[in-house]
Amino acid sequence: MSEPPRGPRVVVWVAFAVITATVLFHMFLGLYTLPPADAPPGGRTAIVWRAGGEPFFNSPDALCPRRGDASACRALALSRAPTRRTLLRMPYYDWAYRQSTRGVR
Repeated sequence: MSEPPRGPRVVVWVAFAVITATVLFHMFLGLYTLPPADAPPGGRTAIVWRAGGEPFFNSPDALCPRRGDASACRALALSRAPTRRTLLRMPYYDWAYRQSTRGVR
């Protein structure tokens, strides 16, 4: 009896690995975006380990629209930026910032 071709098995394993990596990324990691006014020229987006209850897309402005004093909220949010949980720093991505603020700029 001959052995089945290896091609389909490799495709199944690669698909399984990609799906598993995507699920784990979404469960444990997130994107934290600092807009251009708060970060080095052009802003920053970082991949971070998420804390309990933290959304996948996050930014200093994500909670502020729901609060009364926007300037105090923003200062507090900037002081709590996840610098120790950062895995990778990337350029600013406006689409990630808009996801964190639900489309508000």
